[in-house]
Amino acid sequence: MGDQRILLERDETTGIAKITFDNAERRNSYDAAMRRQLGAALDAAAGDDDVKVVLLRGAGGVFSTGADMGNAYGWYDEEPDGGRPRRPSQRRRLTVDRRTFDFYHDFMGFPKATVAEVRGYALGGGFEMALMADVAVVGRDAKIGMPATRFLGPALGSLHLFFHRLGPVLARRMLLTGDTIAAETVEHLGVFTEVTDDGRVEARADWWARKIAKMPADGIVMAKEAFRLVEQLQAYQGEEVASYLFHAFGTNLRFEEDEFNFVKTRARHGVKEAFRMRDEHFEVPEP
Repeated sequence: MGDQRILLERDETTGIAKITFDNAERRNSYDAAMRRQLGAALDAAAGDDDVKVVLLRGAGGVFSTGADMGNAYGWYDEEPDGGRPRRPSQRRRLTVDRRTFDFYHDFMGFPKATVAEVRGYALGGGFEMALMADVAVVGRDAKIGMPATRFLGPALGSLHLFFHRLGPVLARRMLLTGDTIAAETVEHLGVFTEVTDDGRVEARADWWARKIAKMPADGIVMAKEAFRLVEQLQAYQGEEVASYLFHAFGTNLRFEEDEFNFVKTRARHGVKEAFRMRDEHFEVPEP
């Protein structure tokens, strides 16, 4: 258990389980092992009859920066011992991505109420989880977005989720630019349940969790299934296949000479320099 980076605490008196991303030194980004730990913690909470609400939060004042891009192709296990990294086959991409998106599908249809306590950063998969939560309390200064679209193109993640929760105009803007924006930018749009001062996020998220936990446990589960059915019928038809299909295709782009290739740049210059060069490449001064 030395590599435990997901913490699960259950309070039987309130019916609230708290799950903490505990990888603060890497801004709570996650690799495949950490995400499996998160899945196991969610499964444990889902199977506990005493749990009504799951509150997700991150250690060190950061929610999550999503998948660890310092380990980009490591998700596909295509680096033989002692050998050079190999480009994953398309069949390998589809197999792994199908498993990857199973996690997000399960979280979207999670049977207990979910509350996200979002501070610092919610990027990539962290942004998706904040959007999927039943209630999200987000700090005004928190940075949100899908910056990985600058690596692999604008079709990453669940397009159904982005278009349904953000709306088609904002979804296109964020995915086509890869911009990371402050949550206060979308406060007036009602994307999140509550956008508040950073110092109040923890207390407000706890208040929402306790408020929901007053509901009957069976009523919450029944409501979650009803919510899921309505969303599947109205917004998410085809999402289960489309999400991993486009992601698998998107990780196999051909880059032209003047286009930024993160994986190649990272291999030549290291992760830190690759991020600096990425930001330099995509910087376009406003007129």
